[in-house]
Amino acid sequence: MKKIYLTALIALMALMDVQAQQDPHYTQYMYNMNVINPAYAGSKENLSFGLLYRKQWVDIEDAPTTGTFFVHSPTGKNVGLGLSVISDKIGPVTENNVYGDFSYTLNLGGEHRLALGLKAGATFHKVGLYSDIYHTLPDADDPAFGQDISKTYFNVGSGFFYYTNKYYVAFSVPNMLKSKHLDFDGRKFGSEVSHYFLTGGYVFELSENTKFKPSFMLKSAFKAPTSLDVSANMLFFDKFEIGATYRLEDSFGGMVNYAINPSVRIGYAYDRIVSDLKVTTPASHEVMLLFDLNFPKKVSRSPRYF
Repeated sequence: MKKIYLTALIALMALMDVQAQQDPHYTQYMYNMNVINPAYAGSKENLSFGLLYRKQWVDIEDAPTTGTFFVHSPTGKNVGLGLSVISDKIGPVTENNVYGDFSYTLNLGGEHRLALGLKAGATFHKVGLYSDIYHTLPDADDPAFGQDISKTYFNVGSGFFYYTNKYYVAFSVPNMLKSKHLDFDGRKFGSEVSHYFLTGGYVFELSENTKFKPSFMLKSAFKAPTSLDVSANMLFFDKFEIGATYRLEDSFGGMVNYAINPSVRIGYAYDRIVSDLKVTTPASHEVMLLFDLNFPKKVSRSPRYF
């Protein structure tokens, strides 16, 4: 019965206009930035793609799980293209997002570049109201919730990405359009919420083989509470990276990744919960796998560390 009530609560929260964060969290956000910012697409010299899986709030049944695939590449002197596929599930709510990215980069002189990006795609939203909840609850007589929901929403986003070989700052709104999840007899429940992301990072070269990489991500929905992630990583010999992370009033933890070879990197992040949820769940886990396929070039830029 606990699972039934939790599932019902999750679904009702998903359908209400609550002021909450609805986009997935990423602790290793600095490695899949084209998911949240289309201007990042093509910023590296190679074909880059990766996989990321996040298990949120272990020990809570029907807690969020997120699987992400992303790829991007330069396709010309100033143009980059990308694609992201995100599958997010929480209880009876399943959301699949397929988005394409386009970026155009302005060379501001030297190693300074400003990329402008556009994102467009569709969200496939499903809620098993009837099959998972409605017929299991006593006195469930509201016909608005007596049916499953299966909707497709088109959305667009934009962003900018200013960077050099040593630092970056970026801002994006990846979902700019708002749409209702359920419209029953004039009664509207739930909606897509526009989020904005402000990110930044710097690479301090402490020695030839040691680099310090602090970064941050500020995330919020308009007129909603703000989420702030800060992290500090150490990179050794351009192969092994280890660091700590803190999410404001939510969690703290660590991350580690290792370059198996110049083209393949594997990583893991652990978040220890410190919010009120700590009484029911201790942590969240996240794993990633990154691939970089290098293109032959006559002239190469300096190494990039983000």
